[in-house]
Amino acid sequence: MLFATPRIISALILREIGTSYGRSPGGYLWALAEPVLGIALLTVIFSIGFRTPPIGVNFPLFYATGLLPFLMFVDLSNKVAQAINYSKQLLAYPRVTFIDALLGRFILNFLTQFLVAFITLAGVILCFDTRAALNFSQIASGLGLIAALSFGLGTFNCFMMSMFQIWQRIYAIFTRPLLLLSGVIFVYSTVPEPYRGWLWYNPLVHIVGRVRAGFYPNYDAPFVSVSYVYAISAFFGIFGLLLLRRYHRDILER
Repeated sequence: MLFATPRIISALILREIGTSYGRSPGGYLWALAEPVLGIALLTVIFSIGFRTPPIGVNFPLFYATGLLPFLMFVDLSNKVAQAINYSKQLLAYPRVTFIDALLGRFILNFLTQFLVAFITLAGVILCFDTRAALNFSQIASGLGLIAALSFGLGTFNCFMMSMFQIWQRIYAIFTRPLLLLSGVIFVYSTVPEPYRGWLWYNPLVHIVGRVRAGFYPNYDAPFVSVSYVYAISAFFGIFGLLLLRRYHRDILER
């Protein structure tokens, strides 16, 4: 039985709420505090050396529109990657499938990260003179890209990390520089060639560009390729699902 059922997914979501966020009163508060502190730190550091951010007039908004999509991707992809290890005991039941585990973790953490981003950005816009002009279609498109890439790469990593413990360390090493290479603290168009061309292949650059275009009406991001991000997401997602379908019983017996 490979198709997820709403009742099982709902039960897995409630379990995750209790174990991941309900053990202490600060569970959800920390999820909100992490990006807020990150944005504040970047604002303080770069406002010392520069009078204005690369786009717009407000440092907190510029870094919020870069850091929040990045953190959302990191959290979602990591949570999906650990879905089978997290729910290994429940997967022993025939009615619970690995797809249930993947979707349960993904849905809860996507909604959590969306709420965190909404509260943070609303706070920035209300507290500062950001001069933002929201384009909801662009923002929604950016969220769709985050969701697709997080689930696709997370599904592939779910297989790799469940089968090969060393993969978690290898992946962590290779992705450590992503904060500096994803357009969080700079604008893609300001990067000189040939480095700009190399950075284009980082799907997070496209995601950050699309999200920022939803807040800055004068920000031109022609480099963003929605089809490229979805193609990368589909490749890793389908490949990961096929591998999990073939080897998920072997993983549970490990």
